[in-house]
Amino acid sequence: MSDLRYTLLADGPADRALIPILDWLLRQHLPARPVQPQFAELRNLRPPPASLVERLKVSIALYPCEILFVHRDAEAEPPQNRVGEINRALQQASLEGTPPLCCVVPVRMTEAWLLFEEAAIRKASGNPNGRIPLDIPSVPESVVNPKDLLERLLRDASGLSGRRRKKFSVPQTVQRLAQLIEDFSPLRGLGAFQSLEADLKVVLRSLGGR
Repeated sequence: MSDLRYTLLADGPADRALIPILDWLLRQHLPARPVQPQFAELRNLRPPPASLVERLKVSIALYPCEILFVHRDAEAEPPQNRVGEINRALQQASLEGTPPLCCVVPVRMTEAWLLFEEAAIRKASGNPNGRIPLDIPSVPESVVNPKDLLERLLRDASGLSGRRRKKFSVPQTVQRLAQLIEDFSPLRGLGAFQSLEADLKVVLRSLGGR
């Protein structure tokens, strides 16, 4: 069976943390199909595409795939506004042979989807046996700034202080956290994740389960 190849076009490099989530989700629906992820890295192009329309064009040209995931953080906007923005940009791109599209729009930002597994946060921080209490929210989507909260939780979990705490590499640790989480099913209680999974089911049906 051939690999299912997908591309993630995201807001920024930190959003690579979405790839383990998308891998997990695809395995839930295609457990026997190998998955090959691609991250659309466009920053090193000269000049790098600026608008979403141009980023879509370049991503599709450079990273051919069967499914295109396009990520935008909702932040202060209703998620449906971001979904509409992505779909309008795809229409404006007017590309032939465009792969089926799934919108990835976490409420607030990507980090909200990593704020649920205490053991993984402690392990990612390099201090798996730490005992410092971690204030992990019961409803991650309600957190106003999940990026700041996750950064604080990781620093706290590390048990570091002073200069070593300041030098703690948060971006690398966030990527490690995403890779350490084995079960993302708790995200199924979040509205934005439910929308993503529903869209993916439609796309997979359109592909005939290929």
